[in-house]
Amino acid sequence: MFRTIWGIVFFCVASGMAGCLPSPYYQKEHTIPKNAWDNTFRPSFKFDVTDTNARYNLFFLIRHTEAYPYSNIWVWIYTKAPGDSVFQKARIEIPLAEPGGKWMGRGMGAIWEQRMPISNDGDTIMLRKKGTWEIRLEQNMRVNPLPEIMQVGLRIEKKPLADNR
Repeated sequence: MFRTIWGIVFFCVASGMAGCLPSPYYQKEHTIPKNAWDNTFRPSFKFDVTDTNARYNLFFLIRHTEAYPYSNIWVWIYTKAPGDSVFQKARIEIPLAEPGGKWMGRGMGAIWEQRMPISNDGDTIMLRKKGTWEIRLEQNMRVNPLPEIMQVGLRIEKKPLADNR
């Protein structure tokens, strides 16, 4: 019950603060069953691309509790372009805390939320094929299941044409 109340409060505050962020081209979050991310649970995200000349920023979203026992998370990112039959696989590290142990991102009570760029050190990328893209996430830590992870997600922001460089 306590987590539910804090989750509702956090959602309301985060929603209010989200008004300050640019509107996403795509955003979706998946709730992690029992707040323990098993490496066999691979959230999938499908989105359509119609503008192949645009540039996009991709972000990994994570919501975890203060009791999360690590300062980072390693994630496999599987990407499948339209018309492809296999996924391309890349492993990235997402820092969640500063070297001194202070959590990064936004926190409310015992819940922390972070949005981390995942595209080429934060650079924009071009999605050069029209159609439906699919991205899957898999936690790749030594501990399985990974405790205290509440949600993970994907956010894609389309850069305005004037910002494309």
